[in-house]
Amino acid sequence: MDAFSDLIRGVRAHGSLFGSSTLSPPWALHFVDGAPLTLCTVLTGAGWIVPEHHPPEPLRARETIIVRGPATFTFVDEVGTRAEPIACGEHCATPEQGGTRYRLGWTDPGDDTGAGSGATTLIVGAYPVRGEISRRLLDALPVVLRVDAGGTADPVLDHLAAEVAVDTPGQQVVLDRLLDWMLVCTLREWFDRPGGEPPAWWAAQRDPVVGHALRLLHAEPAAPWTVAALAEHTGVSRSTLAKRFAELVGEPPLTYLTRWRMTLAADLLVEQASATVTEVARAVGYADPFGFSAAFKRVRGVSPSEFRRTATTATSSGSSARLG
Repeated sequence: MDAFSDLIRGVRAHGSLFGSSTLSPPWALHFVDGAPLTLCTVLTGAGWIVPEHHPPEPLRARETIIVRGPATFTFVDEVGTRAEPIACGEHCATPEQGGTRYRLGWTDPGDDTGAGSGATTLIVGAYPVRGEISRRLLDALPVVLRVDAGGTADPVLDHLAAEVAVDTPGQQVVLDRLLDWMLVCTLREWFDRPGGEPPAWWAAQRDPVVGHALRLLHAEPAAPWTVAALAEHTGVSRSTLAKRFAELVGEPPLTYLTRWRMTLAADLLVEQASATVTEVARAVGYADPFGFSAAFKRVRGVSPSEFRRTATTATSSGSSARLG
């Protein structure tokens, strides 16, 4: 298991496709309730992404933009075209479909048959982000990121275009998986872009020594790792591993491991409500629940019990709120 796979595993499309729309100008789509991540890609035509409190970004054919919530944004044919919010309808997923409901608003798009000049075909997918693990991925992203056409995501676009053109059983499942594939390809392209500044854990994965150590820590986070044990597995001395790890990741190996264990523990405390603190401690490599509680409070700022109580209250409040 590599760090990226661990961080993105909780970011999945589940009935969250807004759909594809072929729009003739003037048009504007206003995404009112900001999803944690929204992917916008244009099959034909062009437009502008206008994020709240950020400058407009052009979006041309076969390009992809990801917008990080919770801020809202608008997709328009020209900057200045106004959008009027409307109630959630067929264009957004409902909780019954397994998705989070995000309201969509628009102005009258005019002729939506695509026959008019300047028609734009848009595909949009929203991604709910669950738990502390995936939030570490969100923290590494800007509010808006762009990937140009011509990359590894292009074949996925072809599959998406073919799938949305038909109405067949199982279509939503196929679209969800294609959107997941699209998201992974887009993030890879963005992290590896020339002149980019990817997060330390992404760049460190390419190092033969540190990358190996990271994979070991993510594959077996509860193992009794020491710097000596990691060094033995990676084939270098303790001092070499410690130095290279700190240089590339920004912190010593065992400090990284402790923070990762506490992230895993935070999700377990919420997702496994019946598990005791002792059971959660053992799941992330601590035989002593008192040592685990001390480490958790040092890293997270609160005790495991207090974190669980606060997170559970917040989740209950969010699930009962009116959406759409």
